[in-house]
Amino acid sequence: MINDKPLIPKDIAAFIIFGLGILMLYPIVWLIFASFKEANQIFSDQSLVPKTWTLQNYVEGWKGIGIVSFATFFGNSFFLSFSCMLANAVFCSMTAYAFARLNFRGKRIWFAIMLLTLMLPGHVTTIPRFVIFRMFGWIDTYLPFVVPKILGGDAFFIFLLVQFMRSLPKEMDESAFMDGCSKFGIYLKIILPLSIPALITTVLFTFLWTWDDFFSQMIFLNSTHLFTVPLGLRLFLDSSGVSSWGSMFAMSVLSLIPCFVLFISLQRYFVQGIATTGIRE
Repeated sequence: MINDKPLIPKDIAAFIIFGLGILMLYPIVWLIFASFKEANQIFSDQSLVPKTWTLQNYVEGWKGIGIVSFATFFGNSFFLSFSCMLANAVFCSMTAYAFARLNFRGKRIWFAIMLLTLMLPGHVTTIPRFVIFRMFGWIDTYLPFVVPKILGGDAFFIFLLVQFMRSLPKEMDESAFMDGCSKFGIYLKIILPLSIPALITTVLFTFLWTWDDFFSQMIFLNSTHLFTVPLGLRLFLDSSGVSSWGSMFAMSVLSLIPCFVLFISLQRYFVQGIATTGIRE
């Protein structure tokens, strides 16, 4: 007889999970409180709650560096993130539809090649991509980030959408085709609406990864007026002079808000997309 009794009681397990969650959230809580401290108290004051509350860090941080305000960095990040989101949602879904529902010559070979690119570390292709983009004259523009996504360059999201679309019954395609619907019509009117959970997952991950990307943006962007939030935060740190820690912490708190709001608002679809991806009927 199999004993179904859990090794750890539910109450104790819930308490342990709650404690681990508090430990994981502590750095964020410390960041939020530190953003309201005066500059001379951020590292000297050992208490979590500020003794003197101030909004000066937010005021100074929003002014940015020089003639470029932090609002410019936020605008650039939103523009770049939404452009990458739209490109991935449209073109990765079209590529996934071709791999999942259509038959064409070399389909398995091309799909295997795509999976090989997924296994290749991104840092390995950094120098070749930089050389190619410099030949195209795309350095110091947003084209190195958007154009590869328009060409279906994110193999991870293509694979995720392929697995989701394969779980949809093919009888719907056959019925629609017999009713006179074209292959593109099947994609637009049937497959795409049913793939909303996987598309939401794609959109969410694309926004988070683009918003938080520092390495690629540091390589391809040189002009301050094109900098995004991660690069803008870096400007507050001066290795040879005085670093504005308070302003950096304040703007870091503001930079977390879009990611937090987007994740909370799309959490239901995100969980559904992850849970149903790869399930075959």
